[in-house]
Amino acid sequence: MAGHSKFKNIMHRKGAQDKKRAKEFARLIREVVVAAKSGLPDPESNPRLRAAIAAAKSANMPKDNIDRAIKRVAGGDESTSYEEIRYEGYGPGGTAIIVEVMTDNRNRAASEVRTAFGKNGGNLGETGSVSFTFTQLGYITFNKDSKDFDAVFEQAVEAGAENVEETEDLFEITSAVSDFAQVRDKLMQVYGDPHEAKIIWHPNTAVDCNEETAAKVIKLIDALEDLDDVQSVFSNFEVSEEIMEKLAQQ
Repeated sequence: MAGHSKFKNIMHRKGAQDKKRAKEFARLIREVVVAAKSGLPDPESNPRLRAAIAAAKSANMPKDNIDRAIKRVAGGDESTSYEEIRYEGYGPGGTAIIVEVMTDNRNRAASEVRTAFGKNGGNLGETGSVSFTFTQLGYITFNKDSKDFDAVFEQAVEAGAENVEETEDLFEITSAVSDFAQVRDKLMQVYGDPHEAKIIWHPNTAVDCNEETAAKVIKLIDALEDLDDVQSVFSNFEVSEEIMEKLAQQ
């Protein structure tokens, strides 16, 4: 997860998030639709939907966009059926990569993911080829605001979380996948909507990359994240802060 998080920071500093805003909105709306279909299309009684709405708001998505998507589901007008698929493969330098897709066309998604790997120094593998080197975790973040770390830690542990860490802006809370919904729901009762709440793939070991390899891995991840059907990309690549700064300036 460390490499993935740092990659997101690089891309943010490079301003790429603005260029990807439309694609990001599409991904977030897909999650809103799937979440609304998974239970009642009412955020008050559907925690997954509340978390999806919170993530959309954090990305500055207009409220009207979110409301329209939920109304389509509630009114039976949302006929698109999305399938959640996981792809696994290897990137430059022997790095492991997991790609999570939400698509209405399995064949298109598979073809595009395979092409992205092939054109960027990677190889798409079979399901299970790299996931055994990762651990799935529940991942919930809250903006720090005026929250106290000790209080958040106590609430999180009581809710069933395994760990709490803080960054400059966020409290990062992790849990076992089996406890994710319980931890998310209890913390939302105390702190309101999270900044993010999802299941992630955390690498058990990291692959340390030099500048050249890291640039290639980032290019591959960037290509994958550019695909319309891709929701999330996780990797076990790791780079030094010095290299991170160099890449951020390119």
